[in-house]
Amino acid sequence: MSEVTGNAMGDSMGDAMGDAMGGRTIRVLIADDQPLVRRGLALILGPDPAFEVVGEAGDGAEAVTLAHRLRPDVVVMDIRMPVLDGVAATGQLARELPGCRVLALSTFDMDEYVVAALRAGAYGFLPKDISPEELVAAVRVVHTGEAAVAPRLLTRLISTYVRAPHRPKPPVVSAGELTPRELEVWRLMATGLDNAEIAGAMDISVSTVKNHITSVFGKLGARDRAQAVIAAYETGLVEVSSGQG
Repeated sequence: MSEVTGNAMGDSMGDAMGDAMGGRTIRVLIADDQPLVRRGLALILGPDPAFEVVGEAGDGAEAVTLAHRLRPDVVVMDIRMPVLDGVAATGQLARELPGCRVLALSTFDMDEYVVAALRAGAYGFLPKDISPEELVAAVRVVHTGEAAVAPRLLTRLISTYVRAPHRPKPPVVSAGELTPRELEVWRLMATGLDNAEIAGAMDISVSTVKNHITSVFGKLGARDRAQAVIAAYETGLVEVSSGQG
């Protein structure tokens, strides 16, 4: 069972509840080629006053079309769909509707598609066997602009795909671009620690960790935690251990 990033979840749940109390709801579009899955996701999110399920799509192309028309805040996007798959649809939405955030869904045996979705612009991903509570929390996290990703699952997925043999390695960020503390925060983030755990490991406050992370994102050109972790593996800052995979 996965868990969404812990530090973001608490803050975002409060934000979402505040939106709901103030009359604002999180508009959600569900995209999955299986009608039963779509209906199940809608039944999970629909009763919560923080959400409004504004539409359902059966393939990626329909998801893009509906997103342009309905302007959802979050698209819950299956990775494998006909006509246009979830990765391509995510990339198109990231380019055309940057305010529309994608939460990708996949199964454990499709790790490479999940990483591809993150590269395409998804704000997070979850396995399809998550609990209803985890789905609700993840949509809230994504809505706030944070990455809804299980940290240790993310590093496992990246270790099996991003650092595959013979894959070209992008240029390493020069030491002058990141301070020593920023490099350490980035490294700890990439090993799966959340903000509170990083703060404990470095003996600094959580707010200081958040400031360092914001600076790291800016210097890396990473939109969120998921992309920063991918960059850490691709640049060699974090090496894949022989026990992973």
